[in-house]
Amino acid sequence: MVHQYKLNGYNIVLDTASGSVHSVDEVAYDIIADYNAKPRDIIVKEICAKYGVSESEVLECLDDIASLKNDGKLFSVDEYESLATNYKNNSKVIKALCLHIAHTCNLNCEYCFASQGKYHGDRALMSFEVGKRAFDFLIENSGTRRNLEVDFFGGEPLMNFEVVKQLVEYARSVEKKFNKNFRFTLTTNGMLIDDQVIDFVNKEMSNVVLSLDGRKEVHDNFRVDYAGNGSYDKIVPKFKKLVESRGGKDYYMRGTFTHANTDFTNDIFHMADLGFKELSMEPVVCPPGDKYALTNEDLPIIKEQYEILAKEMIKRKKAGNGFTFYHYMLDLKNGPCIYKRITGCGSGTEYMAVTPWGDLYPCHQFVGEEKYLLGNVFDGVKNTAIQDEFRSCNAYARKECKDCWAKLYCSGGCAANSYHATGKVSGVYEYGCELFKKRIECAVMMQVAEEDE
Repeated sequence: MVHQYKLNGYNIVLDTASGSVHSVDEVAYDIIADYNAKPRDIIVKEICAKYGVSESEVLECLDDIASLKNDGKLFSVDEYESLATNYKNNSKVIKALCLHIAHTCNLNCEYCFASQGKYHGDRALMSFEVGKRAFDFLIENSGTRRNLEVDFFGGEPLMNFEVVKQLVEYARSVEKKFNKNFRFTLTTNGMLIDDQVIDFVNKEMSNVVLSLDGRKEVHDNFRVDYAGNGSYDKIVPKFKKLVESRGGKDYYMRGTFTHANTDFTNDIFHMADLGFKELSMEPVVCPPGDKYALTNEDLPIIKEQYEILAKEMIKRKKAGNGFTFYHYMLDLKNGPCIYKRITGCGSGTEYMAVTPWGDLYPCHQFVGEEKYLLGNVFDGVKNTAIQDEFRSCNAYARKECKDCWAKLYCSGGCAANSYHATGKVSGVYEYGCELFKKRIECAVMMQVAEEDE
């Protein structure tokens, strides 16, 4: 399958199965569009008339296209569908856990998908005993895999910081015994960051995700404490101190944009101007009737914002003050591998969320949805029917995906977004699909622009 589009002065042709990207002139762009739909003589006649080029030039271009096709770089055949099911069915190890160390939060963000950290239940903190059993469960179910990942999540995980420290200490103490290597991530709103937290995070956390929605007025509109006070002025100095002391270790400033700030590029640029260079900005996840939910009228605005972002990132990189945007991090030459591209994130199979009392769910966005309860860390996975449902999720599982040019980039999309939008993990979150495709177009264009320098 071939996808063609024009952006920022480039005519881009993306061969989806092979991953080949071609930046071409107007003549070649139109010839490729007609190549499989019209006879050669008709293409020659129409292109010559439209562009005033010679017949020999058109024929030469046609021969070049035929050569690319023969080399598997254009109009290549997608032969991955059968592999998608086989890979998932053969995958029996768990690689990562999202540890809900705290089902409580010291902020009262109105758009919080987790109901201010309670996940539609009672506030709770994970005990060391439950967390220890979660680590043992992960080790027991990881097979021969050495590298394992654990994300300390909430609510606000720093409200249970002592247990976080105890669990990291426990994990480190058993790594050699079981030939494992733990990679930790902490996601925090920043309110409880102090020097002790900074020292610990920089020592033990391979990555840290810091929640900031951008401009003060935007951030403080939603991310408030229980007295209604904004948190921007409290957390930004702490975030700066933490990031400056990371010593090159990974971090992400992660924001959320809503109907209230569809001009979210200004929030991204604001974070970059504060000195933060690793950025992410996600569309809000909420019921469509909420006042901050993104609307159909917002869609063209958001797509334009993604283009504005890509163009500005190109300018800033040339000027020596560039930054990264999570959704534009695309490696066209070295990955990810085809396994990852067709099977997706592994929620419910290779990756699970653990509640404070040890229950297992497919991922953090399903916690509290009782029909998606998989089991617990003490007894293991018992609801194998739900696990099989997630095992069937891949880039080819939905009929709408099979003919989509972006399927090998989204890997079939987010099961949680599909569920919340349609009531089924096998559904299609069309709004999210539109945003994802625009982001990929922008990311590819940025790669083309870099090669063009």
